[in-house]
Amino acid sequence: MDDDAFVLRGLARLLRARALHPRTFESAADFLGALSEGLPECLIVDLQMPEMSGLELQQHLSSIGIEIPTIVITAHGDVQTRERCQCAGTVAFLKKPVQEASLFAAIHGASRTARSSDGPR
Repeated sequence: MDDDAFVLRGLARLLRARALHPRTFESAADFLGALSEGLPECLIVDLQMPEMSGLELQQHLSSIGIEIPTIVITAHGDVQTRERCQCAGTVAFLKKPVQEASLFAAIHGASRTARSSDGPR
């Protein structure tokens, strides 16, 4: 999920090239509106989005009992922000431009987390 259509299309294309099936959303509200269609195995969210940031979305989901392994991407990756994301339970914090190897390592880790989860995500 990213509010930058260029980044969103690029990530989706990269994921499809690796035989993954991404669903893309331009905002947290769009994602929340689509929850009835099922939960993803993991979320890739931009940290800074209008209305609700990626971190706020992850925290909101957690507060309503939905645990989805979350990967945060950002152009503003300072140490304090990284620590806030890690404390909130994100599985990875990646700086834009996202390196392909780092992204797929994070997705693999998120998938392992999702598969080992005992309860509902």
